[in-house]
Amino acid sequence: MSTALLTDLTIFVLSLWVGFEVISKVPATLHTPLMSAANSIHGIVLAGALLIAVTAHNALGYVIAFIACAFAAMNVVGGYVVTGRMLKMFRRRPNPPAAAVPSADAAAGTATPPGAGATGTIASGTSATGTSATGTGATAVSGSPAATASPAGRPA
Repeated sequence: MSTALLTDLTIFVLSLWVGFEVISKVPATLHTPLMSAANSIHGIVLAGALLIAVTAHNALGYVIAFIACAFAAMNVVGGYVVTGRMLKMFRRRPNPPAAAVPSADAAAGTATPPGAGATGTIASGTSATGTSATGTGATAVSGSPAATASPAGRPA
């Protein structure tokens, strides 16, 4: 093993140890903002990984350079994704759509029967809605058995 490689590995291990110690002391609430603000540093790490790739002369150097470039690129992309998510939290939410205004029939407590048009007509007759002779407020079609029923519900 050459002294240059041993020196480089020593610097690498020491930088890992210092980085771990520094990051482990940061509270969790500050970790994400600090890491998202450090995207420029991750870009420098990527540039350094590319310089390692240029100076590599053997297969081990190429493998280490490839791994360094992959991790640095993931770090840069991940930092921007986290920043985007953080900024998304501070955007104003769109106002919910206003509720539909109830119709006059709904406000009066009456309803148009199913199949009825806007005028309240059904097929062959007109509807009689509201308090009728039966006092029930039921809807009936003139000429139908329900329209001629007595209060007890029997045909008249």
